[in-house]
Amino acid sequence: MIIVGVGVGPGMLTQEGIEAIRSAPAVYGSGRALEIARPYITTDKVEALRDFKNLHLLPEKAVILSTGDPMFSGLGKFAGENDIVIPGISSFQVTCARLHQDLAAVSFITAHGRKDPEKAEREFLSDIERGKNIFLLPDDAFGAKEVCALLKERSIPADVYSVEELGYPEERIDKGNPDRPPEHISDLYSLFIVLKQKE
Repeated sequence: MIIVGVGVGPGMLTQEGIEAIRSAPAVYGSGRALEIARPYITTDKVEALRDFKNLHLLPEKAVILSTGDPMFSGLGKFAGENDIVIPGISSFQVTCARLHQDLAAVSFITAHGRKDPEKAEREFLSDIERGKNIFLLPDDAFGAKEVCALLKERSIPADVYSVEELGYPEERIDKGNPDRPPEHISDLYSLFIVLKQKE
């Protein structure tokens, strides 16, 4: 199979991804991924997937669409040795561009879908103590309120951003701080924590 990252929103597909989609005999993906790729799909064999655990059962030349970048908490984790993974523009990249932050100066942590949200919390605290800015894929158990509470408890000054719907007209970035957690409308949001110098 060929796993193609479609980017986080319209207009963020790479040329390599577009070519793979155009030549695909069959295309599979989430509703959102299919919508992003729709202008480039030429086959009639298009199917929305809800269960991604059986991707290995799909036809060998099938294209599976992954929102963002497949290797950034995406479907790339299901790729076999002989599968092809085509990168896409991730929410991490877009957020860093919007906030003018160097990707190399940021730690990435995912709490989303983890069975052990405490592990994400430990990683968060470790990276914060090392002075790293953090991009976090949150979870119900570890989101904006929990992050801000940890920062406040430790008197760590930071700007805390909630980012959602990146690349869409509804794109929204809300800036908060440890005293006022940023708000989010969607359940699919990310957090970006930028440390400030202590006064």
